[in-house]
Formats: sequence, structure tokens, C-alpha cells
Amino acid sequence: MAHVNLKDVTKIYDGDVLAVEKANFQILDESFTVLVGPSGCGKSTILRMIAGLEEITEGDIYIDDECVNGIPPKDRDIAMVFQNYALYPHMTVYKNMAFGLKLRKYPKQEIDDRVNKAADILNITHLLNRKPKHLSGGERQRVAVGRAIVRQPKVFLFDEPLSNLDAKLRVQMRMEISRLHERLNATIIYVTHDQVEAMTMGDQIVVLNEGKIQQIADPGTLYHKPANQFVGGFIGTPPMNFIQTHIVQNDGTSELRFDNFTVDLNPNLKSALTELSGDSVTLGIRPEDIHVGENGNNQIITQVELVEPLGNHALLYLRTEKNNFVAQSNLVDLPQHNTPLTVSFDINKAHLFHPETGDLLTST
Repeated sequence: MAHVNLKDVTKIYDGDVLAVEKANFQILDESFTVLVGPSGCGKSTILRMIAGLEEITEGDIYIDDECVNGIPPKDRDIAMVFQNYALYPHMTVYKNMAFGLKLRKYPKQEIDDRVNKAADILNITHLLNRKPKHLSGGERQRVAVGRAIVRQPKVFLFDEPLSNLDAKLRVQMRMEISRLHERLNATIIYVTHDQVEAMTMGDQIVVLNEGKIQQIADPGTLYHKPANQFVGGFIGTPPMNFIQTHIVQNDGTSELRFDNFTVDLNPNLKSALTELSGDSVTLGIRPEDIHVGENGNNQIITQVELVEPLGNHALLYLRTEKNNFVAQSNLVDLPQHNTPLTVSFDINKAHLFHPETGDLLTST
């Protein structure tokens, strides 16, 4: 396999549309790297530049220390799996998987060995004589992956390959692609807009927004230590709650106030306030860190707007006079709509973000 390195990679369309701005990151050999972000953030553009399907406006892309800027896609030793499968409808599964090898004039026996081995890995041996129109969506996706496997490339590129599948099949295919990565020891670059796919599959995740990299980290770091408010709100289902608060002084110590409530801060968060020049700050807290009941400090009296039972837990949509947020509850007896409910914030799990830049405030 191979490692991939992007240095100041920029893509500008039509002279003034900035799609990707100075992307800098490294993809290690045999790693599973996911590019994730909302539609139009530049993730597929980055993937297509690595594949050679898009020209680079500025910067350099290296595969195994070789700059590939001027190398055509067919000579980059990569294989790409597309969102729409891109299978030849008039060919059987076998011929679809073998086609690229035939173009490269591989011996017939080697082609046969590679196709059968890939089919065995993906459990599609019984489909080799069928045509794509006789396959389900999941089976077509396996064929598209198999066509990439037979190439034995340095790098596998996946461009939102599961977006056309139903929810249950997406879960199954996530598991199969993850197992495939372990079995092949492959270098995989995977694009998705689904943060659940990113968190469950990638060992390195690159979060993008509006063409800019927001954070590069492993799933745990992204969830528990987001670099900014965008990452905190994008990663996690439901997303992190954000509450605009004002800093007040009480007996020489800093507290946060919103509506008619005051939130005490731990020493780390108090230290983080030194980065601010004003008296406002954004408090970020995840739904599972808002607890129902009059336990501990930082109690907030709310009104229940909606309850969503989800089996082993429920989501409670709450409101105060000027704010709305979501709590996660494991209660057996759930509160009723439009009833008062007291909750408390676990401030040790909370984050503070700059009210203007959205950047995470860190303790000194």
C-alpha cells in the first residue's frame, strides 16, 4: 500500500469560486482516513484531485513521496469506488470486475484468479454470471468494490459509496468495508457526509467546512475535544447544545448566566475565560451531559416541548425563556409534554467557545 500527503492543496473554479483552501494533511500507509462534512464542503473535490480527475489550482499531492500533480489517473495506481456504482449494464459481474485488468493486458489466468479471489472476499461468487440489472443495491455496491480490489492498487478511494442504500444495508456495508480494510491492510480514503459513517469507520477523520479543514483527529478526540463550534455541532447525534451566556463576577469568581440561571465553572473553564476580551461566551454541552433531576449544582428549570422515545433512552427537547436545548434521558417514566422539568449541567463535560470565532477556549 502507500501513504498520501497533501501540501497546500487549493482548488478554485471559474477563477473565483474557492472549493478547497490550502488542504494540508497526511494519510499514513494502511490507514483508514475519512473526509467528512456537509454538502459543498470540498471533500469530494479533494478525493477527485487525489485521483487525478480534477486539476489542482495550487499545491502538491504525493503518493509514496512521488508528486503526482502531472500524472494521469490511470498511472497513479489508485482505484475509485463511486456513489452510483458505475457498472457496465451489458456485462456480467465477472466481466465488470475483469474489464480493467483486460485493458491492461493481464494474463487470462491471473485475471481469473484475481476476480475469483475478490468475489470470495465479498461473498458474491454466486453472482458472477449475473448482470447488474438483476442485482440489489447492496450487491451492486459489492461488485463496484470488487472491481477496485482486483486492481490491487496502492490506494482505495471511496466517494460516498453507501448513500444510495437503505439504513439497514448501510450498517451492514459499513461493517464489510471495515473488515475489508483489516483483511487487505489497505490504504483507504473515504468520503461521506454522514458523521456516523465517519465515526464508526475511520481511524483518522478530516472534518471540512466551506473548503477549509476544521480539525483532523481520531473519533474520540473529535467527540470529546472539538476544535471549534462547527465540529462540536457536526459530530454527534443529536449535536452538541450551544447556549449564549454572559460572564458575571460573584465574590471574585467567574460564573455564566443565561435567562435567570447561573452556571458555576470549574477551574479549567475559569482559566479558559482569559482568552476573551468581552463578557459573553458560548457554552457547549452534549445531551448526555444534561441530567434530569435536582442533583448537584447548575440546576435549570425548563419546559418539556417534545419527548422522543428511542428504546433504551429518550431525547428530551427542552426550552427556557430564551433558549432551547436537548437532553438525553434513561428514565423509565418519561416526562409529559408541556410540563416543567428540572435538569442539571455536568459542567466537567462542558466546553467554552469564542462567541465570534467559534474556536474552543482552552485552559492555561
